[in-house]
Amino acid sequence: MSVMKYISLDLGSVTCGIAKSDTGLLAQPVKTIRFRREDYNDAILRILEYTDAEKPDVIVMGYPLLENDDEGPRAKLSREVAEIIEQESGIPVVLQDERSTTKDSEEFLIMANVSRKKRKKVIDQQAAVRILQYYLDRKDR
Repeated sequence: MSVMKYISLDLGSVTCGIAKSDTGLLAQPVKTIRFRREDYNDAILRILEYTDAEKPDVIVMGYPLLENDDEGPRAKLSREVAEIIEQESGIPVVLQDERSTTKDSEEFLIMANVSRKKRKKVIDQQAAVRILQYYLDRKDR
């Protein structure tokens, strides 16, 4: 039985945090991709370069639904980007509710005594870790 390889994406307006799991059990931070503000074509190209190099079996994309479960502008954008990535890469992209992952990640990093400057650099990766871990913990239920 082969092990599935996963990556997750936490897409923001200028960065995309990336996490991965080579075991299907634990997510780990990888990197943060930076792009010009709201230039999602550039973001998609950089994400596709990464997925081409890593060749994951599944991509898990953060899906920032509104508190009432509606799809606001950010969630719609994430869904559209996910559709393009899936189409261009041929890799299935799963949308994962990401409400509170950034806030939870910030609290985790504060408790771990990570400086404000360092937190800013890794917050997107940590949010991607939480997105992927949440997905991995629930996928077999």
